[in-house]
Amino acid sequence: MAAILLLDQGTKLLVDHTIPLHHSIPVIEGWVDLTHVRNTGAAFGLLAGQRRALASYALIAFSLVAVAFVIHLLRRLAETDTGLILSLTFILAGALGNLADRLFYGEVIDFVDVYWNAYHWPAFNVADCFISVGSVLCL
Repeated sequence: MAAILLLDQGTKLLVDHTIPLHHSIPVIEGWVDLTHVRNTGAAFGLLAGQRRALASYALIAFSLVAVAFVIHLLRRLAETDTGLILSLTFILAGALGNLADRLFYGEVIDFVDVYWNAYHWPAFNVADCFISVGSVLCL
């Protein structure tokens, strides 16, 4: 879990210090850019644009509840449930990575911009990837 947190926070720090906000660096022309954006909302920008303090506190509270719930689940699992342990650990590490951003910056740093022509998937980060992979593995 520590490696995931270090990878997530390290990539966000690198983006924050090397790519100006709202600027892009093409990675795969026409498909993927590194684009420095900030997400004040939840996943995929939900709640973005709401009263910032209220949304920020609500998202921090929700994240803390989610983290506590995942820890509770992990503590109840048998050591032999390795697949579920791995998937919940991915989710937990991702949640902690984005929670750290909310606590330090009041928003989450996103930077992976996947698109085709004018169609863009909402920007995401390493923590989001681990939350998504962990969720799929859980299913």
